[in-house]
Formats: sequence, structure tokens, C-alpha cells
Amino acid sequence: MQVKPKKSVFREYAEALLIALVCALVIRTFVVQAFKIPSESMLQTLLVGDHLLGNKFIYGVKIPFTDTYLFKGADPKFGDIVIFEYPKDPSIDYIKRVVGVPGDVIELRDRQLYRNGEKLTESYAQYIDALAMDPRCHNFGPVTVPEGKFFVMGDNRDNSLDSRFWGFVDRSAIKAKAWRLYWSWGGDHLRWKRIGKLLE
Repeated sequence: MQVKPKKSVFREYAEALLIALVCALVIRTFVVQAFKIPSESMLQTLLVGDHLLGNKFIYGVKIPFTDTYLFKGADPKFGDIVIFEYPKDPSIDYIKRVVGVPGDVIELRDRQLYRNGEKLTESYAQYIDALAMDPRCHNFGPVTVPEGKFFVMGDNRDNSLDSRFWGFVDRSAIKAKAWRLYWSWGGDHLRWKRIGKLLE
């Protein structure tokens, strides 16, 4: 009986490392991806220094470097926190909350959001700058969300550049749904209580 030559330790480690890298690349491309929060636009839901995992699989899997879907998952729903390509510069990722899906009529009146004429109660939204200069911070619309588009806003409504300022988000630009925090650093301390938090 012929005995196969034993692999060298170096080769075994190299193969294990290669397999791990391929698995990590597949997971990052198709399943989950890590993101960091750099701004205050989603306060108090997300804090500066939060690190989160985004679920990419839920909205569908694309062929890398294209807008072609291998399979198209569920469409984003009202209330979802989504990561997407910034319409003005697709190389930048933004994170906001979906407040309007295709066909919805969205209006902001005196800092109160209306969806299809219905006044919304949003426990996550905050308006804290009474002197916000841009009138779109106080009143906007009404606008109808077109097919294949979404209207998004930051939870920190007076400090968020969102669909009020640069328009709708294409369905194809939405990369992931914010899922769970895995790290949160407050500048000089670790926010232990936020680690593992499910995002809603």
C-alpha cells in the first residue's frame, strides 16, 4: 500500500489560512459585513463609535462588483435601518431608517412625520435643535415615493442629511439591514451595555 507523503507544517497552516480567508470573504460578500458609525445622524439609536454587523443576505445576493442579483431577497420595510450607497457618492456608505417605501406619500409638517396622511408615533426619532436653519428640517413634502425607490431619514432629525436633502435611495443601492452591535467605543471607554444589542 502506497503511503501519501506527510504535508509539511507550513503547508498545513497555509491551507488552513487560505480556507479561512476564502470563508471570510464569502461571508463578507454575501452574508454579513461590519460597519462603523462616524456621525450623530442616528442618535440615540446609534452612537458615534458604534460598530455593527449588517445582514446583506436578507435583501438579496449580488454578483460582486455588479448590480445583478444572484437572488433578490425581501424588499426593505418601513422602519428598517439600512446601509446603502450614498446617492451623491456611491463609494461612501450611509445608514438611515426607511420611512417611505414605493407608493407611500411622505410629509413632514412642523417636525411631525406623516405617512400616507397618517401621523406617525416614532419613539426613536428626536428633534433637538429648535434653531435648525434649513426649513426642510421642519417642513417637507408631500412627496410620493417612486417604484424601486425608498425615502430614508436619520433618527436625529435636525442633524441628518437624508432624503429631504438629496432625494430617494434606489433599491439596488441598499446593501444591508443593520442587525446587531458587536462593539461600541465612547472615545475613552467601552460601552459594555451596548455590545450585542439588536437594532430595531
